[in-house]
Amino acid sequence: MSIEKIKIVLARNGVFGALILMALIFGAINPRFLSFNNGSTILQQIAELGIISLPVAFVVMMGCADLSVGAIASCSAVIAGYALLGSHNVIIGMLAGLAFGVLAGAINGFLVAYLRLNTFVVTLGFLNVWNGLAFLLSGGKTLTGLPAGFTRLGTFFIGFVPLQIAVLIVAVAAAWYILNHTAKGKQILAVGGNNRAAHLMGVRVEATKFRVFVVTGALSALAGMMLSAKLAAVSPSVGNGMELTALIVVLLGGIAFEGGTGRISGVVAGLLFVGVLRNGLVILGVSAYLQTILVGLTLVVAVALDKSIQRIIRSAWQSRARKLVQQDSAGARSLELVSPGK
Repeated sequence: MSIEKIKIVLARNGVFGALILMALIFGAINPRFLSFNNGSTILQQIAELGIISLPVAFVVMMGCADLSVGAIASCSAVIAGYALLGSHNVIIGMLAGLAFGVLAGAINGFLVAYLRLNTFVVTLGFLNVWNGLAFLLSGGKTLTGLPAGFTRLGTFFIGFVPLQIAVLIVAVAAAWYILNHTAKGKQILAVGGNNRAAHLMGVRVEATKFRVFVVTGALSALAGMMLSAKLAAVSPSVGNGMELTALIVVLLGGIAFEGGTGRISGVVAGLLFVGVLRNGLVILGVSAYLQTILVGLTLVVAVALDKSIQRIIRSAWQSRARKLVQQDSAGARSLELVSPGK
């Protein structure tokens, strides 16, 4: 393997090494950290974050961003909560929450894809809109007394697997399959790589962006409702901060802000990194305020890592291209020396 290939592999997979090292350090400090029960706890803690991070990863692969996912989760949960309290029907309540998530995602998608407004401005604006709506509808109060059928979802097991982990596994498998084995996945990467080139290839750029934002809104709503079921209450701030944490996960996973590249395995590694970091800090007794500071610093590191990875990959490919040109030039000179009539 050439030095350039080694550089690319290390740049793309550095988060896996950092994850293993961090887990070993926390395990050495407190052996309870490496127990099976704690591993299950970590997965349950990051399930909703993972369900939001996966569609956010697709959004970033398109060269866009969605800063409204946490607010959509909060507002969807509030709407689902009122529907649950009014109907006492779990299906009606969850459908109401999902419908709002689809609507919110469709608004983002229409403004970004068809009106071509700046994705950061649009989603940052609706972060405030949906957060404000969640507090307006709930009066800033937490909704309690939810139907038992809904709250049981937070403690339900499929065999020996908690429902949240099962949903996360299905979401990861679906995202991996879509990205690697469907035309839609290739179209998402093509849109992120070059909008105009994708259009010339026959990709419906606007429709692709619109669909991804709609799915992102729906899964954000699902995550908000899953969190509410786990807490057995609906808070208008249940999704606060999830948009930034999802971006940390995506950037740690090696997905470039420029779009056009990405791997689901990287997103999973970034998700586990955030989960292990948070869980380890709790086990060590680190205060919640310091945890917030460290998570914020992780976002800065993730952005810096994103830039470094792209620079390393670009440099490696340029070096490889120069070598190929030099080899071609040397081959051409050799042919001139041995060709007849010279």
